[in-house]
Amino acid sequence: MKWVGLIAVLFTGGLLLSAMDDFPNWGDAHSPANASPVSQYFIEKTIEDSGVPNMVTAVLADYRSYDTMFETVVVLIAGIAIMAILRVGNQIPRGARPAPVSAPASVNDDHQDIIIGTTCRLLIPVLQLFAFYVIAHGHHSPGGGFQGGVVLGTSFILAAIAKGLDPALERLPETRYVKIAFVGVVIYSAFGVACLLLGENFLDYGVLSVLLPTIDAAEARSHSMLGVEVGVAFTVSAIMFAIYANLASKGELEGGL
Repeated sequence: MKWVGLIAVLFTGGLLLSAMDDFPNWGDAHSPANASPVSQYFIEKTIEDSGVPNMVTAVLADYRSYDTMFETVVVLIAGIAIMAILRVGNQIPRGARPAPVSAPASVNDDHQDIIIGTTCRLLIPVLQLFAFYVIAHGHHSPGGGFQGGVVLGTSFILAAIAKGLDPALERLPETRYVKIAFVGVVIYSAFGVACLLLGENFLDYGVLSVLLPTIDAAEARSHSMLGVEVGVAFTVSAIMFAIYANLASKGELEGGL
């Protein structure tokens, strides 16, 4: 079976490499993507329409916000599918289980609390602060909900590595991270529903200027993009931790790596 997998990888890789000749040159102004009138509109009108200098975020969270919302739903469904496959039911409630006994840390046996634990505890607040910056500033500089959500989810995983999965699940139990994942999608869709209630199209943020502290429709779009990016970050970070917790514990949500 290993040879079959190797042949499949080499064959697929060869097909991908053979297609590289069809790609336009890097920075080619006459490439199909650059010559498209849609691309030209994004380049010329993004700041005018939304007041957002980050064109990529404007495209993702405004011009094609439908697609991005359903990408977030796909992340949620993928996480639920992984939990449905791996999760093993526990008969004993978490609160009724005896607390795990930690091995004493020492320099000689170099328990994880000495090097890995200390390093992770130092990194976690830095990662979370950086994640909040990436989320909050993603429509004005490189970043956004997906990127910030991944960094935030990584900080939760590091907490599980530093102190063990059981202490991490005490702070972020299964019911909580599942709720957070769904809340992220609800936040995103709520912006669209609000637009409908105000008489405009779904996720047409400009009309939200009557609800948000803005001066015009462009600024309403900017603030709304921040709101939906927060929703994306909720879902992505929660699903990342859910996948790790189930993989690390073989679906039992106790013990872990």
